[in-house]
Amino acid sequence: MELEAVVHPKANLVMVRGRIDHGSSMTFSELLHPHLEKCKKGNPPLILNFSGVDYISSAGLRALMIATRFARNQGGRLGIAEFQPLVREVFGISRFDLVIPCFDTLEAALGELA
Repeated sequence: MELEAVVHPKANLVMVRGRIDHGSSMTFSELLHPHLEKCKKGNPPLILNFSGVDYISSAGLRALMIATRFARNQGGRLGIAEFQPLVREVFGISRFDLVIPCFDTLEAALGELA
C-alpha cells in the first residue's frame, strides 16, 4: 500500500497503489489522514487516483466511507478517479459510487470537483 501526493494546481491529487484489503486498510487510512486534514471548505478538492489499485475489499470501502464523512464534515470535496476495471466493478456492485463521487478520468474529476 502506497500513497504519493502529486502537485496539481487545481486539486490535492494523491496516487494510490496496491491492494486495499483487511491487511492494509488501516495503513491506507493512516496514510490518507494527512491529506484529509487539508480537505476543507475553501481548499482544492482531494482526488484519489486509483489507477494503481488492483483490489479493494469491504475493509477498504469502509476506510473510504470514513474518509468521505471526515471530508464532508469539514466542508471538503473528495473524489476518486481512474479505476482499474475490477475495482470499478466493486464500486458499482456495492453502490459505493453513490457514496463517493467516482470518475473515469482525472479530467472529469477536476471538471466536476475543482
